[in-house]
Amino acid sequence: MITGLVFLIEQAALGLYLVIGSLIAYVIWRWLKANRDYRGTYFELERENARYQRGTAFTALVLLVEAGLIVVGLQRVVAPTLRLTLTNQPQRQIALVSDGQFRTPIPPTFSAAVIDSSGVQLGAIDPAQQVQPTPTLTPTPVGTIVSNAPAAQCTSPNAQLQIPANGMIVFEPITVVGIATTDNFAFYRFELKGQSTSGNFATIGTDGTQSMAQMGELGQFVPSFYTPGEYQFRVSVFDTTNALRASCSVTIYISAPIPTATPLGTGSAP
Repeated sequence: MITGLVFLIEQAALGLYLVIGSLIAYVIWRWLKANRDYRGTYFELERENARYQRGTAFTALVLLVEAGLIVVGLQRVVAPTLRLTLTNQPQRQIALVSDGQFRTPIPPTFSAAVIDSSGVQLGAIDPAQQVQPTPTLTPTPVGTIVSNAPAAQCTSPNAQLQIPANGMIVFEPITVVGIATTDNFAFYRFELKGQSTSGNFATIGTDGTQSMAQMGELGQFVPSFYTPGEYQFRVSVFDTTNALRASCSVTIYISAPIPTATPLGTGSAP
């Protein structure tokens, strides 16, 4: 949470400088006006009011200068240090398991067949000592996929989405799996477009600051915050100049949670 706030202040630093500079100019003007009022009157009540206004303006000026110094420190020192620390952390990888070979059983033959038993040695091998290969089960699908969903829109191999898949129906929190990287990488973010976002892409969650060059875990998506319906889920990758370098958008369908079956009640003992 704190890391996301630091990077947000870094991105909005220019705007914060403009706001703080404008407020400083306004406070200086108030201080000069209060100072002129203080010197231009001989009435004690008016002089006291001008003295109060001058002190208030000076206090506000000090606070604005301190705020500007905090923004400078976060932009120039804290944010680069955090980015370097997060970049040097080991990346978590998801191992993709492929299916094994299945052995199809041969149905019994009911027709009369001539079997040569001359080479059969009964009792030579204990069946209990034979090792039979166990097939690897097919992984459980990540979710129900709608077959006629619009095609995914991915601009570069540097931005890919495996989960959620294109056309996937989601109703519970999922782990987003994909690729998010680029030259001079700065951060990536998740965006959602649909009924709950007024038809525009809106940023969801906090930005990811760790480059993911291979298929891996990018973050979490919780669909329960949004109205059920069709949405565009997008991952966007930015470089250190805050320029969009790659993106991948897939169609997802947010639905209400599947109701849990209610167990039948049991009769109470007499």
